[in-house]
Amino acid sequence: MAQKDKERWNKKYQNNPIPDKPIKLITKYAKLATGLEALDVACGMGRHSKYLASQGFNVDALDISSLAIDRLQGIPNINPIEVDFDSYILSKNSYDLIVCTYFLKRELFPQMINALNENGILIYETFAYHPDNEQVPSKRSFLLDEGELENVFKNDLELIKSCEYWHKTIKGFKMKKASIVGRKKRVKAPLPSSKGE
Repeated sequence: MAQKDKERWNKKYQNNPIPDKPIKLITKYAKLATGLEALDVACGMGRHSKYLASQGFNVDALDISSLAIDRLQGIPNINPIEVDFDSYILSKNSYDLIVCTYFLKRELFPQMINALNENGILIYETFAYHPDNEQVPSKRSFLLDEGELENVFKNDLELIKSCEYWHKTIKGFKMKKASIVGRKKRVKAPLPSSKGE
């Protein structure tokens, strides 16, 4: 399965125009991170990795596409890593900022929380299901349900922004999107035992 995914994404990146400007959500909120260790999940051709690196972040850029990873080699402050998200495990307590755009693998949700440092920032945006969407993916599971993104992360993150809105894709199709920006909540220390020892 991973090999087929790799071939599919390589072909997509080779044959389709890919935006090179970072989305506004990232340019507006990345500065909330209090440290400089960043992770770009499913980085694609690296528009967000490049932006974050230009802002002083050290970026681990992960993608299954060898083509995408090759294009990011040698760029200062970017560590491009070819990964299979079916088996790759995000490093715990390693990042001050995690960004993920237009990629949905629900199994990664708890890993993203675990990978954030205390007070780390998560910025996530992808497409959501709506019957009026004009571009239908090959699988319904590639789209978020209404309210799903907020519901998944609200217990672990202090939500700074959460919204769902209509957007036109690069090809002009009307699509529903969902996005969140959140700060990892401080883990409360357990109360000291009142029992005498």
